[in-house]
Amino acid sequence: MSVQSNVEVHTEWGIVSARQAGRNLAKEIGFSTVDQARITTAISELARNIYLYAEKGEIIIESVEAMQSTGVKRGIKITAKDKGPGIKNIRQVMEDGFTTSGGLGAGLPGVKRLMDEFDIDSIAGEGTEITTIKWLS
Repeated sequence: MSVQSNVEVHTEWGIVSARQAGRNLAKEIGFSTVDQARITTAISELARNIYLYAEKGEIIIESVEAMQSTGVKRGIKITAKDKGPGIKNIRQVMEDGFTTSGGLGAGLPGVKRLMDEFDIDSIAGEGTEITTIKWLS
């Protein structure tokens, strides 16, 4: 059974809603409070990027399962989609310390470290889609 939430992000309230939806699902799946905080932080960063750079987009939060030799593993998948300006240089934004907003530059590299899987697809002028998964240990 897959549980999914789609949260529109076009105001700061969208960021708050996405964080809450992610925390609720992470708790329901059985993640520890530490992993719930990691997931919530990743969602917050992804949603904030939508708000700052694309102005509007969505965060899709869903439970996922994968078969492995020891049985089924469960996790949470976060997809951030927007139709903003896109990212011209993905390699550059994935460098620690790189920032265009004057922030700490932990951004996307931080999200990648917090989660188990990370994929980014961006086309300049068309938008960005970032998919990340955290597996239950």
